[in-house]
Amino acid sequence: MLPNHPSLLCNGVLPPPPLTGGGRGVGEAGNGGGARGSCRGATAGARSVLLAIVIVLCATPAFAMHISEGILPFPWALLWSLVALPFVAIGVRRLNLLAREDLSLKPLVGLMTAVVFIVSCLPVPVPTAGTCSHPCGTGISAILVGPLVSVLIAAVSLLIQALFLAHGGLSTLGANTLSMGVVGSFVGFLAFRGLRRVGASLVVSGFVAGLLADWGTYAATSLFLSLGIRGDAPLLPLFTRVLLAFMPTQLPLGIIEGVATAGMVRLLYRKRPDLLLKMRVITEKELPSHA
Repeated sequence: MLPNHPSLLCNGVLPPPPLTGGGRGVGEAGNGGGARGSCRGATAGARSVLLAIVIVLCATPAFAMHISEGILPFPWALLWSLVALPFVAIGVRRLNLLAREDLSLKPLVGLMTAVVFIVSCLPVPVPTAGTCSHPCGTGISAILVGPLVSVLIAAVSLLIQALFLAHGGLSTLGANTLSMGVVGSFVGFLAFRGLRRVGASLVVSGFVAGLLADWGTYAATSLFLSLGIRGDAPLLPLFTRVLLAFMPTQLPLGIIEGVATAGMVRLLYRKRPDLLLKMRVITEKELPSHA
């Protein structure tokens, strides 16, 4: 006959002693209940320890994306927010006007928002800066929906990332919107339209727009960071150091984003030239013969 060992009682191998049969049976039942309780407590403790070990071993590193919360002093964060706010407000008005003219443009704006949100969530660690770079996507959105709506798209994407992904921050939302949304969108848009005016092809114009939108974003980010953290230090040397710290990753990322932007413009020209015509990216004379 097996003894009433606590481990056997806990695992259900042995039934608990009967509650009848005099004082001895009652005493054995009490001892069995105490053994079961202590064993359950030990099991729960072991599970908690194992869970803690799994969390520590399986945790993924957090990547600092955009300008993180608390990096900029409050006066600078407030200034950039006040500068970015009118662009966002005008972007909302511009989107409403476009939607009134053609409701079919809403899906395009939604698609561009998804593209900018996903692309700007891709972290690429910067070994020389202890932070992360990422593509922006504002070049293609500015080409297709215009720079003002692209600012709004960037602001919405950055707000969602700050709230749910801990990328950037609420206090730095204005600075991030200004760099990625305003600077990135307008630099990309002006580069694209300028090259088209001098006769450059869609592919070349799209490549340069995506490239400069990305690089312009990080030049602005470097400037905002330098102004915020410089203290009494000279601005230009600090700005140069911050800008150089991003170069190992941002130079190739800008080229990749330029290639991706050119590819998307080329694909739309082949598959949906009517969309490019509607958004005034091309003229009727440039429509392909099969359109």
